[in-house]
Amino acid sequence: MQQVASGAENVPSHLLRLSVHRIAALILVTILAVLPMESVTAGTKATRDSVPNIILIMADDLGYGDLGCYGQKDIQTPNIDRLARDGIRFTQAYAGSTVCAPSRSSLMTGMHNGHNRVRDNIPHYEDYLQEEDVTVADVLKSAGYRCGGIGKWSLGTAGSTGRATEQGFDMFFGYLDQDHAHYYFPEYMDDNDGRFEMRGNSQTKEHYSHDLMTDRALRFIRDSKDRPFFFYGAYTVPHFSHPSECPTKFAVPTDEPYSDRDWDQASKNYAAMITRLDADVGRIVALIAELGLTENTLLIFTSDNGAFGGAPKRFKSGGPLRGHKRDLYEGGTRVPFIARWPGKIPAGKVSDEIIAFWDMLPTLAEVAGADVPGSIDGRSATDALLGGKRAFPHEYLYWDYGHCRPRFAQAVRLGDWKGVRKGRENAIELYNLKDDLAETTDMATARPDVVGKIKAIMAAAYVESERYPLGQIYRGQSKWVKENAHH
Repeated sequence: MQQVASGAENVPSHLLRLSVHRIAALILVTILAVLPMESVTAGTKATRDSVPNIILIMADDLGYGDLGCYGQKDIQTPNIDRLARDGIRFTQAYAGSTVCAPSRSSLMTGMHNGHNRVRDNIPHYEDYLQEEDVTVADVLKSAGYRCGGIGKWSLGTAGSTGRATEQGFDMFFGYLDQDHAHYYFPEYMDDNDGRFEMRGNSQTKEHYSHDLMTDRALRFIRDSKDRPFFFYGAYTVPHFSHPSECPTKFAVPTDEPYSDRDWDQASKNYAAMITRLDADVGRIVALIAELGLTENTLLIFTSDNGAFGGAPKRFKSGGPLRGHKRDLYEGGTRVPFIARWPGKIPAGKVSDEIIAFWDMLPTLAEVAGADVPGSIDGRSATDALLGGKRAFPHEYLYWDYGHCRPRFAQAVRLGDWKGVRKGRENAIELYNLKDDLAETTDMATARPDVVGKIKAIMAAAYVESERYPLGQIYRGQSKWVKENAHH
């Protein structure tokens, strides 16, 4: 393997064009870099003691029902289940979207999909996020945090202004391009602003990307132990793999501990991917304990959207929910969400407070004592995170999907009501989630008053984007796919 120099710690050449927020963050990094080591250690220790480290681990296409603590019976997830016992488990947490790129953008920028910079996985752009965008990493970096990430970024490709190291991250290792992330035995991985080369790996299958990312995660945490840090673990499992890697859709080095089960191979592999992720969550938790940082670390675990529709049916990955990824029913947007912060979050708490990905930026900013950028859709959910009730809950939650696809769908949650419209030409379906979690009984005819309110919200919450024109069907490919067709 060959590692190409990346220069991730260098100040970007477009410094003068950056937002004031990012300039302040970069100035802080520069000051810390030139101070004598003794001064840095003393200063950052005081800062470290006053704010927690933050670890946010996000699975890819992990369903609401794929974890033991959410009812799964066949897939072993002891480490994540332990986090739920030691902290809080939310039953009404929502992703930013029903597919990965806009969901990740919502988490990073605090915007719901009607205002989001990134609205869908298509059209394919190289520079999804722009210089003026402010991310969670930007906000935490301005408060003195060292920010590192691994996994699937999806918000800007190599060389673009949207890549992770241009959006507040000091370190990023994984896949900048989401199509690249379909390969678990890749020829290279993005390493800061360069590449970690693994020529021939697609044939030898010597290096499994998930394992490499965990190794880098542990290194980042260990290297950051003496100052506040934010670690974003955007893992790619259990997302399906490219067919060239595995005919059963789910590429994994071994199907242990399920090899002897009387299951089809796809089921064994899918379960093995999730249990492998669980084991690495356990490694991260163990390292935090070894470094003496457990009491001062907020750890969050979630998924980017609902389960893949092609996930093995035996596991009932959506749990009691209707639908899956790419749907706007609950199975497409409601996700597992667990948080642990010993001494701050009560152990064994189950919360039905409603939270969404666009709340993460203001929530983590409040936890870190950082300023929150204006004009975002998110509201701090720190009170809910700590086990209480939300003082300022959302009036509604909004999602949409399909801007450059054959059908543009919208969904709104208004209290216990959920409205879904599958195409602007179609009627709004209405469900009472309190009494009908599985969304089986359409109440639209019985409650036209609620339908009217939801229709008005759908119109007001959606702001047109030139990059995602409705009705113009996109049939292109990403630049990465075009350049790597031989992969």
